[in-house]
Amino acid sequence: MVVYNFKKMASVPPAEDLIDIILTRTQRKTPTVIHPGYKISRIRSFYMRKVKFTQETISERLGAIIGDFPRLDDIHPFYADLLNILYDRDHYKLALGQMNMAKKLVEALSRDYVRLLKYGDSLYRCKQLKRAALGRMCTLLKRQKASLSYLEEVRRHLARLPALDPNTRTLLLTGFPNVGKSSFMNKVTRAEVDVQPYAFTTKSLYVGHMDYRYLRWQVVDTPGILDHPLEERNTIEMQAVTALAHLQCCVLYFIDISEQCGYTIKEQVSLFESIKPLFANKQLLVIANKTDVAPFADIKEEDRVSIEKLADSAGVELHLMSNETEEGVQEVKTAACDKLLQARVDARMAGKKVGGLVSRLTVAMPKARDGRDRAPTIPASVVAKRAAAAAASAGGAGSSMDVDGGEGGRSQPTARKTEKDLMWENGGPGVYSCDYRKYYDLKDDAWKMDRIPEIMDGKNVADYVDQDIDAKLALLEQEEDQLQAEAEANKEYESDVDEDERALAQAIRDRSKVIKKESRARKSRNAMQVPRTNRPALKMDEAVAHLEGLGVHTEGIRGRATTRKRGRSLGPAGGEDEEGGADGQVDGKKTKRSDSVVVTRTGGSRSRSRGPTQAPRDIGLKDESQRKAAEKIMRSGRKERNRFARAGEADRKEGPKLVKHLLAGKMGLGTRRSR
Repeated sequence: MVVYNFKKMASVPPAEDLIDIILTRTQRKTPTVIHPGYKISRIRSFYMRKVKFTQETISERLGAIIGDFPRLDDIHPFYADLLNILYDRDHYKLALGQMNMAKKLVEALSRDYVRLLKYGDSLYRCKQLKRAALGRMCTLLKRQKASLSYLEEVRRHLARLPALDPNTRTLLLTGFPNVGKSSFMNKVTRAEVDVQPYAFTTKSLYVGHMDYRYLRWQVVDTPGILDHPLEERNTIEMQAVTALAHLQCCVLYFIDISEQCGYTIKEQVSLFESIKPLFANKQLLVIANKTDVAPFADIKEEDRVSIEKLADSAGVELHLMSNETEEGVQEVKTAACDKLLQARVDARMAGKKVGGLVSRLTVAMPKARDGRDRAPTIPASVVAKRAAAAAASAGGAGSSMDVDGGEGGRSQPTARKTEKDLMWENGGPGVYSCDYRKYYDLKDDAWKMDRIPEIMDGKNVADYVDQDIDAKLALLEQEEDQLQAEAEANKEYESDVDEDERALAQAIRDRSKVIKKESRARKSRNAMQVPRTNRPALKMDEAVAHLEGLGVHTEGIRGRATTRKRGRSLGPAGGEDEEGGADGQVDGKKTKRSDSVVVTRTGGSRSRSRGPTQAPRDIGLKDESQRKAAEKIMRSGRKERNRFARAGEADRKEGPKLVKHLLAGKMGLGTRRSR
C-alpha cells in the first residue's frame, strides 16, 4: 500500500489563473514574428507549433493535478474511508474525472486544428485557425472552474491531515469526549494537543510519537464518540470510527470515573458495548481515569462492579490512572506497548515466512564426550571478593560494601558508580564533564592527574619547575643590593671591582628592570595582539641596535647594508659591473633595469646572459613588422556572434519594414516633393 505525503501536493490554480499561465507560457516559449512574405510551409509550421505547444502545456498541467491527488483504489483503506467521510468519494472521483476528460478533449482539439492548418493557404487563414484552437481550449478550461476550486479545497484540507502511518506500532485513544485522552497523549508524547474543560475540543485526528524499547511508536488521539446509532454520527465522530475500523493498533478505552465529562459511568459502559465489534482482532485496555478526583474504591458499588465486569467480559486489563498527578501513566504506557509488541511478534511467528527461515537454520546441541563431571572454575580473586562481601553483609551496616536491601532487609555489595551516576551527582547533562585522565594507562597511577602526563624516567616537565623561584630570585637581588651598599659605604667597591665589570653589572640591572616593566605592561594591556604580518617592518638601524643590545657583533652587517641606485648592478665581487660606471651608465648612456647583465657560473667558466627585453606575447617575434602582422591576424579571428544582426523568428523586436525616407516627404520644409 502507498502512504501519501499530502503536504507536498502542488496548489491547484483557479480557471482564470490557469488560462493566464498557459497563454503566457506559449507567448514566451514560441516564436512571435511572422510575415506574409514567408513561404506558406514556414507560416503553417509557425502556427502549428503554437497550437501544439499550448496543448502540451495544458496536458502537462492537468496531468500534474491528476497525478498529485491520491487514487482511492491504491491507497490504504483507512485513507480511502477518511477521504470518503471528509469530501465524499463520488464528488472527489467526479472532479478528477472531469480533469481527465478535459485533458483528452484538448488533445483531440489540437489534432483536429493541426490537420486543418496543414491545408492553410495564407497567413490570415492560418492565424484564424490558431485563434480558434486556442479559444476553444480556453473555453474548456473555463468550464472546469467548479472542479478546480473543489480540488484546491480538498488539497488544503489534505495538507492539514496528520502524517499517520497505518502499518507501524500504534496506540489509539478512544472514549467519550472530555475523558482525558488528549491529556494522556501530551504526557507520553511530544505532541501539544489543545486541552479544554469542555466537550469536543479535539475535532480531528492528532498524531504524536514516543520512544519505547528503542522503537518509535505513534499515538493517535481521536475525537470523542457519543452513544447513538452509526447513521446519526457526524463527520467528527466518523473519523474516530474509521481509525478504529482500519488501524492495527492497541486500543485504550478511557472511562471518566469522576463523571466530570458530563456522562455517567453507565453511559460510558454502554458505549463500550456498542462499539465492541470495532475492537475485534485488536489489543484492548480499559483505563479508569481521574482517580485523583474520585478514587476507584470510593465510587458507587454498582458502577465499580459494572467496570470490573466490563473488563472481565472483554478479557482485558483494567488500569487506574490520573493525568493530574501522573499516577499510573507510565504503567499504562508500558502495558499497552508490551501487549501490542507481543501480539505483533506472535503474528509474525504464525506466518509462513518464519517457518521457512527456521527450516534453513541449524541449532547445534552439544553432546557429552565422556562421563566426567567438570565443575566451573572460579578465580581465587572472585572467591575472595564474594567472601568479603558476605562478611561485610553479615557484619552490619558499617561497611562500605553494604547498601539498603529494600523490603527484604538483605544487604548487597555496592555497585560501581558509572559515568551516568557521576553526571547526575555533579549537575546533570551539560554541566558535568568527564575527566578522562583517570582512564590513562601509565606505569604509576599517581601520574594520571599530572598537568603534563608525558613521562620520561618517572618525571615530566612539571617536576623540574621550582615553585619558589621568584622568591629565591628576590632574596638574591636583595642580598646583592645589600652587598653593593656595604661596598660603597666602605669605599671598597671603587678599588676592588674593575670598571668594566661594574658597568656590566649596572647594565644587567638596568636591563632587568626594563624587562620587568615591559612584561607588566604587556600583561596589563587589554588589547588584541597585532599579527606579525601587520606589524611595521623593523628598520636597519633598529635591527642593528637590537642585535648589539643582545651582544652580537654587527660590524659586517653595517658594511653590507649599503643602499644602491636602481639602475646599478654589482659584479661578482660585490663591486661595480664591468660595463657600467659609477652612475649606472654604459658608453655614456643610462642603462635600463632590463639591460642588466646576469653573471652565471657553469663548470667553472663565466657566461653572460641578457634579461628579457620584450613582453611575454612578443617573445618569438623578430621585429616590429612581425608583431603588427600577428596582431592583425589575431583581430581578424575575433568575429562576434551574429555579426550582421539578422533577425530571426524568435526576435520579438518589431521595427519598421521600410526606411522612413522612402515613405515620408519633406512637408516640414514647405515642399511636397519626395526625396
